[in-house]
Amino acid sequence: MSTYYTIRDSISYELKISRSRFIASIKTVKSIEEAKDFITEISVAHKTATHNCWAYIIGYEVLTEHSSDNGEPSGTAGVPMLNTLKKHKLTNVAVVVTRYFGGVKLGVRGLIDAYGSTVEEALSQIELIKIIPHTHYSLSIPYDFFDILKHRLSEFNPVFNNQEFSSEIKLELSVDSEYKSTVQSLLESWAQSGKLDYHYLGETLF
Repeated sequence: MSTYYTIRDSISYELKISRSRFIASIKTVKSIEEAKDFITEISVAHKTATHNCWAYIIGYEVLTEHSSDNGEPSGTAGVPMLNTLKKHKLTNVAVVVTRYFGGVKLGVRGLIDAYGSTVEEALSQIELIKIIPHTHYSLSIPYDFFDILKHRLSEFNPVFNNQEFSSEIKLELSVDSEYKSTVQSLLESWAQSGKLDYHYLGETLF
């Protein structure tokens, strides 16, 4: 099971390198659309800047990642920014590094270092939050089996949501995804023996 991190909200951090101003704006996002909106927002706010380069990573297990040099030489801005996010195992994060050119050319190596280090320095100012992926199921359980189920699942940090009490107990079960295979094996064995019905609802990052 892969481990990922994110940030709590957003941060802006400025670094001056060889008379150029580099401003990293980083924000937590939950979709490609949110990432693009954030990139647009920062680019408009800094529309007089020389460059607004960006990168983002979205998702869990199968990641969507994109970056742009926004006019800087190919591979000198977006990729080092993206690599810095990946180095810290971040996801659901977008970053824009705004550059106001100060008159001194940095060269390819200098640009790579400048964009990567600006993101690195910004991240060093904040706490990275570990993401614990969760797996979700819907359950229908007879009353006389509910206490047994809760006891058997107690070691897997279960969370029971949206409980409905009618002829049976209906609820949503969430567990840390590291326990997915074990919990699903238990649910399947109970379903086959007629003790409950369940449906897999998917996984989320939170």
